[in-house]
Amino acid sequence: MEGKRLEYRGEEALKELEKFTAKADEVQENILKEIIARNCETEYLKKYMEGSKDVLEFKRRVPVITYKHIYPYIQRIANGEDSSLISGHPITEMLCSSGTSDGEPKMMPSIAEDLNRRTFLYNLIMPIMNQYIPGLDEGKAMYLYFVKAEMSTPGGLPSRTVLTSYYKSKNFRCRALDAFNDFTSPNQAILCTDSKQSMYCQLLAGLVHRHQVLRIGAVFASALLRAISFLQRHWVDLCNDIRTGHLNSSVTDPECRSSMSTILSSPNPRVADEIEEICSCPSWKGILPRLWPRAKYIEAVITGSMAQYIPSLESYSGGKLPLICTMYASSECYFGVNMKPLCDPADVAFTLLPNMCYFEFIPLGENGTLLKDMDEEEEVPKEKLVDLVHVRLGCYYELVVTTFAGLYRYRIGDVLQVTGFHNRAPQFRFICRRNVVLSIEEDKTNEDDLHRSITMAKKLLEPYNALLVEYTSYADTSSLPGHYVLYWEITEYISADNSPTPLDPKVLEECCITVEEHLDYTYRRCRTQDKSVGPLEIKLVQPGTFEGLMDLFISQGGSINQYKTPRCIKSGNALKLLNSNVKASFFSPRHPIWTP
Repeated sequence: MEGKRLEYRGEEALKELEKFTAKADEVQENILKEIIARNCETEYLKKYMEGSKDVLEFKRRVPVITYKHIYPYIQRIANGEDSSLISGHPITEMLCSSGTSDGEPKMMPSIAEDLNRRTFLYNLIMPIMNQYIPGLDEGKAMYLYFVKAEMSTPGGLPSRTVLTSYYKSKNFRCRALDAFNDFTSPNQAILCTDSKQSMYCQLLAGLVHRHQVLRIGAVFASALLRAISFLQRHWVDLCNDIRTGHLNSSVTDPECRSSMSTILSSPNPRVADEIEEICSCPSWKGILPRLWPRAKYIEAVITGSMAQYIPSLESYSGGKLPLICTMYASSECYFGVNMKPLCDPADVAFTLLPNMCYFEFIPLGENGTLLKDMDEEEEVPKEKLVDLVHVRLGCYYELVVTTFAGLYRYRIGDVLQVTGFHNRAPQFRFICRRNVVLSIEEDKTNEDDLHRSITMAKKLLEPYNALLVEYTSYADTSSLPGHYVLYWEITEYISADNSPTPLDPKVLEECCITVEEHLDYTYRRCRTQDKSVGPLEIKLVQPGTFEGLMDLFISQGGSINQYKTPRCIKSGNALKLLNSNVKASFFSPRHPIWTP
């Protein structure tokens, strides 16, 4: 596969995209044949296929699985057994998932050529963007990227996040010196494992180059907001560094200090004064285009659970910078790209690239009614799966992949909806994760239900210049009946007359009932008729609580790049942290409306 390093390949890359999507069915068939041919002698496949290389036999015999089924094989390889347990090619590393979607990080096998597949997808991004926004080669990109200190498995394989793996690779470090991949952050700052020193240096570099920055971004929206919060706390020090031309002594990493010495080559009091004037304003609404006046857009993942951060990003951008989500990927595999990057965030859809892996789909119904009927661990009939080119417009599916590295008919856990097609390749909207569910009794509330309900409730905060900046949930069954608990962190903005508008406690109670009114029929029946679920509770937490939650997960092995706030809390330590920061609690004042 072409694309062995990050580089701008323009029309050539787009032609490859057209070629693969025009023959999506042929590409997918060949991908599956190649995977089977390579791996038919592995212990895992031989158990089901007895050495056969036949595609129909694969579909007839190989089961649809979740992580618990493949974990024993992965663990054996991590402990030093041969890769041939699941892969015909040597497994070179174990990629760790974020661990925030369902509590525990997973280890995903990866082979050397997987890196080229990821780079192929990255190399599509700028040619696609260049079709919609001209002049992106006339300045720099301020992308805030981070690595996590890697470990080794007992058998000696590197164990690290997929992004740490990519940023440390030659594909990224030795990328072509072209105008479309000109980043403000030096590699040394990106590769610093101390996230605070890395953040400081990357923000400093971005501020020094503030008049050259055309793009602002991070992997996830949450990481970009964390950077803005960091900037609010440290802009005085950053300005002082720019003014004096000397790096703050708190940065002790030798590589960071060396790389930043060329950026801070001389004092620049003019730029320092500009930044100080902007950052010292009482309100930070619209601060991003003021700090980086040539910026054309913000790039980050803003789908799924990240959609919660859209209002905050729009506030910091003053509504002047489009929010762009370019790609769909996971630790297991990279999946697809957004062919219409300037679309509304609510309409983001990804074209799945048929050369990434072999795709299959579990049908979940045309209107979402079946989303809750199939448990994550329920056995999926093999004949039920649909291949890539036979999905239907408007229908919902759960994504299943077979990869070169040894995952076979593996359930990713993402619920997708078909929104269209690019040539023969379907385009999907990300709906939610299957395994994020609140439940007390018969009620089952998934991530999308919860987000939609909270979106309606938080509108009640707007007249008070208040913004819900973060939330999570917990099913509290410590008393009867059990009830849903929402942890909310709210920012109250200063109004035009520089005085905050007090937030009436009754407003929070109305937020509780508004959430309940927008949950599904079964929940409202359990609350109103059966009385098996108690009144929903909102617990307001102190400012900075969710940053503390992020720090907790990062301290346990998570990565800033891959961190997603868990929408349902399962960790006892996380729950303890949240409860220790509660400053007020509010309950629904009445039953939600329910009609038999």
